Amino acid sequence: MDIANLIQTVAIYALPVLFAITVHEAAHGYAARHFGDRTAEMLGRITLNPVKHIDPVGTILMPLMLYFATSGAFLFGYAKPVPVRFGNLRNPKRDMVWVALAGPGANLVQAVLWGVAMLLLQSMDVQEVFFLKMCEGGLLVNVVMFAFNLFPLPPLDGGRILVGLLPYRQAEMVSRIEPWGFFIVMGLVIAGVVSTLWMQPVMAVTLWLIQTLLMPLVLLLN
Repeated sequence: MDIANLIQTVAIYALPVLFAITVHEAAHGYAARHFGDRTAEMLGRITLNPVKHIDPVGTILMPLMLYFATSGAFLFGYAKPVPVRFGNLRNPKRDMVWVALAGPGANLVQAVLWGVAMLLLQSMDVQEVFFLKMCEGGLLVNVVMFAFNLFPLPPLDGGRILVGLLPYRQAEMVSRIEPWGFFIVMGLVIAGVVSTLWMQPVMAVTLWLIQTLLMPLVLLLN
């Protein structure tokens, strides 16, 4: 394992990952409060302080262990989920969709902003590779988080969105998966199903969308 390469990778991705996780979780809390549930606010989780959202195992230890074990080929991690009591929402079934969408939505916005930052640096002829790589990493990290969290299986955000959109009988059936959902998702990830059938197409469409949104800026700067 190349320690120097590891240190460089951590330095490039540390800030984008912290922002991606922190804003994602805070967005859930803001949305929940907006729709009537103040649980996250009372527990101090509606904050941009990354310390409040970092899980020592899921955010730090697991990604590092996987990086060493797979030589960087496979990485996975998670933050402490923002607590939401869906029963406190004014319209639980409908509002659940918006609360769940808030996290991936925050990642999509961040991906666009990292793309804007990269274009601005390039337009100013900044040659410092570190900052350009950080912008590139920020865009990629947020697109990955956006796509992965939309996978339609509880407890991921996509699963909660699906439960909120389905009729009550079908929604109840899907919600029963949640206690085992994490293990099912991990199994599908390891088997390559999530990557092939979900991540690659969703990320391709998302990157195309971001490129389209940034096109006016590209034309302006050129």
